[in-house]
Amino acid sequence: MVQVHATPPDHPGAAATHAAAPKRRRPGRSRDGETRLGLVRRARRMNRTLAVAFPHVYCELDFTTPLELAVATILSAQCTDVRVNQVTPALFARYPDARAYAEADRAELEEYIRSTGFYRNKANSLIGLGQALLERFDGEVPHRMEDLVTLPGIGRKTANVVLGNAFDVPGITVDTHFTRLVHRWRWTEETDPVKIEFAVGGLIERKEWTLLSHRVIFHGRRVCHARKPACGVCVLSADCPAYGAGPTDPAAAAALVKGPETEHLLELAGR
Repeated sequence: MVQVHATPPDHPGAAATHAAAPKRRRPGRSRDGETRLGLVRRARRMNRTLAVAFPHVYCELDFTTPLELAVATILSAQCTDVRVNQVTPALFARYPDARAYAEADRAELEEYIRSTGFYRNKANSLIGLGQALLERFDGEVPHRMEDLVTLPGIGRKTANVVLGNAFDVPGITVDTHFTRLVHRWRWTEETDPVKIEFAVGGLIERKEWTLLSHRVIFHGRRVCHARKPACGVCVLSADCPAYGAGPTDPAAAAALVKGPETEHLLELAGR
């Protein structure tokens, strides 16, 4: 069993706490004509910078078992992690294993998950998931991509979340934040999630994939917002082709930063 709903002090990303912040270069440099080697070096440099900015990244869905993580990730579709975490304690207590989901009363299950949205479809997925696990995997969540993606409600995104966070198998989670940021950074022009996953996987070392996913998602939620990114205090400004998409004035940008890491991020930015 794996439990990742806190910031464990021995998390692999914790080593980055002691790393020195990278030297800042002139922000907003043009990326026109960037070579493949240049892109790989820039992407890896940005990943290292994010490791300094977010030394304790983790899955923000609460869970204690692979099944709980799979269920929580299914519920997170078109729903915030905060809302899912409000729903799952009672849900997990009522449905502790695959058999409980397989034999669930549909109307009752729908009431437990109604507030996550699309609850009828999600109930179908959870009941189908429980049945498939019982029939083909002895009630246990498998730890191979090729098996996970055959289960109801589980595509590559959910599979990578489960693999990376419940089984320590490296995987890239392509959600809306991840897609938006890798496009802003010009890491890839692909729009299909699977193609994005493989394109970014070709830039970053495999052992870093799960941590990279968390770092990018953390950065997207806290600094690099969709409508108004906090460019003026962004630790990636020197390597970001989209620098200037949001306010570059440090004071204005600082007001946009969210999350418990705000003080640390502003300190790295020299604020």
